[in-house]
Amino acid sequence: MEGIKEIIALALKEDIGHGDITSESIFEKNHTSNAVIKAKQDCIVCGEIVLREIKNFFKNIDFTVFKKDGESAKNGDIIYSLQGNTIELLKLERTLLNFVQRLSGIATTTNKFVEELKGTNIKLLDTRKTTPGMRYLEKYAVKTGGGFNHRYGLFDGILIKENHIKAAGSIEKAVQMCRKNNHHLIKIEVEVEDLTQLEEALKVGADGVLLDNMNNKDIEKACTYKNDYNFFIEVSGGITIERIKELKYFDIDYISSGYITHSAGIVDLTMLII
Repeated sequence: MEGIKEIIALALKEDIGHGDITSESIFEKNHTSNAVIKAKQDCIVCGEIVLREIKNFFKNIDFTVFKKDGESAKNGDIIYSLQGNTIELLKLERTLLNFVQRLSGIATTTNKFVEELKGTNIKLLDTRKTTPGMRYLEKYAVKTGGGFNHRYGLFDGILIKENHIKAAGSIEKAVQMCRKNNHHLIKIEVEVEDLTQLEEALKVGADGVLLDNMNNKDIEKACTYKNDYNFFIEVSGGITIERIKELKYFDIDYISSGYITHSAGIVDLTMLII
């Protein structure tokens, strides 16, 4: 759970600061309450991973999980119940909701895309277009929604992009240097913008290509190269649910979408003292 403790600590600090002056003015230190977190819309839940970590910051709070990560919730369903010190409950409320709403939004959006791809062999991937500091959690939310993770960062996968090609001078040179400086088990993927670049990438032995913002006619043509080369095809650029409905009929292997993280929106949740 890389970085979760640190990002939660930062979020709590920016919200609580030196204390909750409203709650601390109203309630005695030993006052206790029960609360529930409820869905105000249908969604795929994602947030238990955060709830369990936040609990470590508030020793006088207990909780019960009614909807595990990846389970669906209907409008009005109780997702979690919390019991314990009233001041602590009110201190954690906004931070917990912010995380769970955000992650559930990503999981819910991802799930809609995944459902559209049912019956195909195409896998939906995320990208590195994540909120700074939140990459682990947002990629976790993608998996919770049924998607798959692309490379986590620059360190765990080779993807030769437009700027690499321009700076290196050619696709051939960039691929050759990656082959030379990495072991044989590392796959090399090349981002291509047209069929000419696709041919160049395949001729120099790329393991896969990312078709960037290609039109349907060129994607269809690109798929025919599988008859002569052993490689995988990833399609990216402007991937929305409407675009998914078009792409699912092509002989491609992956669709990567930044939309599922950077534009997912939040799920409407509320915490109520009962």
